[in-house]
Order: sequence, then structure tokens, then C-alpha cells
Amino acid sequence: MAERPEFCMGANCLVVPMELFATNRQRLCERLRARDDVPRGAVVVLQGGASQLLNCTDRELLFRQESFFHWMFGAIEPDFYGAVEVDTGKSLLFIPKLDPEYATWMGTIHPPAHFRQKYDVDEAYYCEEIAQVLKQRNPSMLLTLRGKNTDSGNYSREAVFEGIADFKEILNNTILHPEIVECRVTKTAQEKAVLRYSNQISSKAHLEVMRAIKPGMNEYELESLFLHYVYSQGGCRQVSYTCVCCSGAGGAILHYGHAGEPNSRAIQDGDMCLFDMGAEYCCYTSDITCSFPANGRFTQQQKAVYNAVLKANRSVLASVKPGVQWVEMHKLAERAILGDLKEMGVVCGDVEEMMGVCLGGTFMPHGLGHFMGVDTHDVGGYPEGVERVDKPGLRSLRTARTLAEGMCITIEPGLYFIDHLLDKALGDPSLSCFINREVLEQFRTFGGVRIEDDIVVTSTGAELLTDVPRTVEEIESWMQRGEKTWGPPPCT
Repeated sequence: MAERPEFCMGANCLVVPMELFATNRQRLCERLRARDDVPRGAVVVLQGGASQLLNCTDRELLFRQESFFHWMFGAIEPDFYGAVEVDTGKSLLFIPKLDPEYATWMGTIHPPAHFRQKYDVDEAYYCEEIAQVLKQRNPSMLLTLRGKNTDSGNYSREAVFEGIADFKEILNNTILHPEIVECRVTKTAQEKAVLRYSNQISSKAHLEVMRAIKPGMNEYELESLFLHYVYSQGGCRQVSYTCVCCSGAGGAILHYGHAGEPNSRAIQDGDMCLFDMGAEYCCYTSDITCSFPANGRFTQQQKAVYNAVLKANRSVLASVKPGVQWVEMHKLAERAILGDLKEMGVVCGDVEEMMGVCLGGTFMPHGLGHFMGVDTHDVGGYPEGVERVDKPGLRSLRTARTLAEGMCITIEPGLYFIDHLLDKALGDPSLSCFINREVLEQFRTFGGVRIEDDIVVTSTGAELLTDVPRTVEEIESWMQRGEKTWGPPPCT
């Protein structure tokens, strides 16, 4: 019996069947066939990611497949093309024809038949044959991918190949993008299994970090531990984004870990840490943030800030279900945080009046969460007809959609004390009237807290994919004694 085509990094790693990608192609074809403007005989053509060199050198960067191409074919190699007949779902891969010298440096040169079997597609050819193979099919329309990513503002790479000019009368680059994006927004059962796995491995790596941390360590030591764990124990060669490992006042830098802040600070006794790290497996991502005291014991101030964010996180988690507006979930989180800031004495007055002037955006300037899948900030946040709310905090939302079953999204409220935002608010009479300046000064160097979980929307609620301690008591028990006092992630 022939082996089932699959992706797997090792004996203890998740097996991902190529059927996952066949299902994705089938879903896309079904959507395209349902459109009146897609004629019979249409063919989808995608160009995969290209191998890249570092600046002007000959150092080849570690390749990660272009996300749309991966979603459709699961191919891990660079410089491929792919095509799918919309009517039949028949799939084709086109591989580069490599120079014989390639074998000296990079190993065996495989023929097209190897990749046909490896990726369970119907046919495989060399890239130089694309135009010829397509002409033999006499397509009525070539659907190429061009569309704007609403997070980055960048456009997807439209397929270009030798001989494409011969098809200029039947090229269409507007239909495909919104349809494939909508397919990616809703996850299949097979995709959810991979997302669970990447979350499981990342959660365990966070637990390792929380047990290992000691004042006096550098932040990058914990980053390296996370990276080692997800790769050695989970086969996750890539991470979903640059690790954010901030301590103390660095917790107020939302994307700490960049080249100018390279997770290099020495962690001090009494620091609050905010570690945002997630691995990806088979290009399916995770995105988890844990906040905890470096010494394993919360101060009263740390406990108050942390519990405010936890209340916001759990309020949203309990409210998520199909039909819920994500903008309302963001407001729910803001309202919870402002209420607790009022209890701390940082702000005063009526919480609803604070909401009316968007005071929450001072303390949580980012959006509540984002779609997740083959990209960390996955596509589909703002399809046609969904508008961004242009208000502090809300304008940073990566989606303003109504939730639906099968969506995978993060819940990541945060409370930060960011100097320039605080100074801006104090200089605005409509905001400063709610702020107790004297109490606020006590939090100036606190940094911040973020609690980020990954969920899948179910028919009645949410499945929590992330499995880490979340209450103050759970965190302290784990960090001090290695005791797991929390139950399995709930699914409602």
C-alpha cells in the first residue's frame, strides 16, 4: 500500500495529511463555481514564494512558503507555481528545472513525478512548461491573485511566467483574492488540528520559560529557551513572529524585540515580564502572551493591573459566539479595564463617560485581537463592506467583523503605561479630567500586562486553544513549585 502523502517533522510531531490542502482547493473551487462571472473552463494560477538572498550576499535566507500558495498546496520548496481547474478541481504543480550542479550542494534533484506524489496533486511539470500545459487546456479564464492585505497595506504577488502574455485576453486578477481570503477566514477541522498543535507546543514552551526565569537573566536567554523547546520538542523550525520578551518598563513597548530593542535587558527582581511568543508548524501559527512577575510573586500593584487585564480577557472569552460583533468585544474589554483602573484610583468618574471620549485607547492602544491561521495576522479582517472605526484603540483593530463559527482569533487585551500616550492624555482636557495624576505617577515605570489567548469560534461559544496558567494563584503555584493547578482549556 502506498504511503499517504503527509507533512511531519518527526516521530513525536503532528502528522498533517496533504488531504488538508486538497480540501482547501475543493472549498475554493466550490466558491468560484458559485459565481456567475466565473465561466466554465476557468483555471486558477498561483505563484509560490521565491528563494531570497541576504542583501547583496550569496547567503540564502531560510525559506518560508508564501501563505496563499501554502494554503492551496502545502509545498515547502521555493520557486513553484500551481494551477487548479475550477470545474474539476484537478491540481497541477510546476517545479523549477534545476542545474545538475545543484545536486552537489543541495542534494538529489527530484523529477516532477516526485512532487506529484509528495503533494498528492494530479499532475506535475516543470515551470518552463506552464504556458504550453495551460494552452492544451484551452482555459476560458485565468484567475490570478492580486489583492490588498488590510494589515500591511501590501498587495499579494500576482503570478507572472514566460508566455503569460498569450493569455492577456482571458486574465482576471480581481475575482480570486476575495474568494480565497474568505476560505482562509473559516478553518476546516484539519486546519484546527494543526492550530491546536502549534498552540499546544507553544503553551508548553511558555511553561518552560516561566519555570526557568530568574532575576539577573537576560531577556534573550528566555527567548532562546522558547525557540529551543518548540523546535526540539515540537518540530517547529519557524516561529510566527519575532519573540517579544520584555521586562520592567519595556512591557510598555508593544513590539519590543525589534532590532533596536533586541530582548537584551537584564531582568530585575520585582520586574513584571511580558512574553509574547508563538511557534508555527506547517505554516499554521500560534500567538500567546504570558505576563508574570520575574520572581514568581506578584506585588499588590502587579496583581491589581494583572487582574484588570484577566477580567477583560475572560469577559470576552465568555461572550464570544457566532453573531457577536468584534468591535463590541473590544469595547467590553476596554470597559472592564477602565472599571478596574477606577478601583485602583488611576482614573475617576463615570466609566461610560470615559468610553465616550475613548479614554481606553490611552491604556490599550492596540486592538483586542486578530484572525490567525497560515499568517499570524491572518487575512480577511476588512472585506468589502466592513469599515474600520476611526477612533483611538478601535482604529487599531485588525478586524471589525461579526464572528462566525470556524474563525480563529486571538483575545489579547492589555493595560500599558506608555509615557507619550499618558502625556498626550494629560494634555487633553477631555481626557485629563478623568485621570488622577498623583496616582498615575506610581505606575509610570510599570510597563504593561497583556494576556493573549488563541480561540476558535464554535457553534455556541469558543474553544480555547491556549493552555497556560492564567490566574495569579495558578501562575505563582507553577513558577514557585511547578504545580499545575489549572484545568484543560474550556470549549463552549
